[in-house]
Amino acid sequence: MEAALSRSPLCLAHRSPLLNQKSPPFNATISCSYSTHSPFKFKRQYTSVMIVPTGIGAAIGGFAGDALPVARVLSNVVDCLITHPNVLNAAMLYWPLPNTLYVEGYALDRFAEGLWALQPIHQNRVGLVLDAGMEKELQIRHLQVADAARASLGLNVVEYIVTDTPLKVEKWIDPESGQSTGRIKHPDSLLRAVETLVNKSQVNAIAVVGRFPDDDIQEVDDYRQGMGIDNLAGVEAVISHLVVRSFQIPCAHAPALSPFPLSLSLCPKSAAEELGYTFLPCVLAGLSKAPQYLVKNSESTERGCILASDVDSVILPKDACGGDGALAFARSRKNKPLIITVEENETVLNDTPDKLGFEVLQVSNYWEAIGVIAAHKAGVDPFSLRRDQISNIHCKSVAVNGYSLSRERT
Repeated sequence: MEAALSRSPLCLAHRSPLLNQKSPPFNATISCSYSTHSPFKFKRQYTSVMIVPTGIGAAIGGFAGDALPVARVLSNVVDCLITHPNVLNAAMLYWPLPNTLYVEGYALDRFAEGLWALQPIHQNRVGLVLDAGMEKELQIRHLQVADAARASLGLNVVEYIVTDTPLKVEKWIDPESGQSTGRIKHPDSLLRAVETLVNKSQVNAIAVVGRFPDDDIQEVDDYRQGMGIDNLAGVEAVISHLVVRSFQIPCAHAPALSPFPLSLSLCPKSAAEELGYTFLPCVLAGLSKAPQYLVKNSESTERGCILASDVDSVILPKDACGGDGALAFARSRKNKPLIITVEENETVLNDTPDKLGFEVLQVSNYWEAIGVIAAHKAGVDPFSLRRDQISNIHCKSVAVNGYSLSRERT
């Protein structure tokens, strides 16, 4: 992946001695160091960011990994896709995407602001933190998942630790915004556990399993029917943000819950969370190759890291544009990416671009969004693909001695 995602200025920086010959051998090829499709590819890689904020009831991406199909298609159109666990996690299910970077939400915001860089890696040493408030049987189930990931997937999950105090997870729906949120009563216990794994086991990625309070089945019935809000997601983000902010390493969370009773009527969008005793498999798979986070400086540039200025396009729901990352991309003054908002992906928020004062290209659905990105990557004005969307070119006024003059076309 490091070679595929490198940002060399031009292919000639890695030129072969054959280029100095007047007549290269018949079977010689001139190739770009980061070419993944064609040996005659002399354009820099096209990078897209896909955002679906967690815990906001997104019509697509607000359930159990139901935005993953969008990511799969998008990853086949762009050279590099950057997205976050809410898009890629589907509990017991996951899908390997070689050109996709699994970036936690807090880290994605710092990346968008230009403060952090992303360093692609071959593999991480993943540490597992288990909540001391978890029942023994649930703990064993999660340790069996870790062993299965090591034996069947070859993931480098090196050690686990149990927190010295139960985390005491609390969750609720914010009455003002309508999105899910929460807290842990003992964050210091979590940070001590992570610090031990980082310092003594040399892990560089962290999976956290917190024991969540069991809901009354009626409270989650809407979610199981493909409606409402994932009331676990908000506090999951709080937990991962805390770890990433404190240690600057990849982190993702999997809730530990008692299994729900069987439902004979279940929405496919929510079904991934009904398949077993744990949501941990997708987290371990994602963290295994999650990029490392580096403070942006000359060293990160020299290492071939990916920077916010490398991003060509950003795609997100139409009414969820108020996050730190989305605002940073939209207000970028250098290499501003194309911002695409999807009307069909409605959320409980009302943070629309017109309210926030920045321009976007709004599309109806992800079908259209992916078509726009394909055109953008090809260097084609997307509107040239539509009927009667290209009008006559405008004339730019030129100020001379305080007067505005127009240059006529010849």
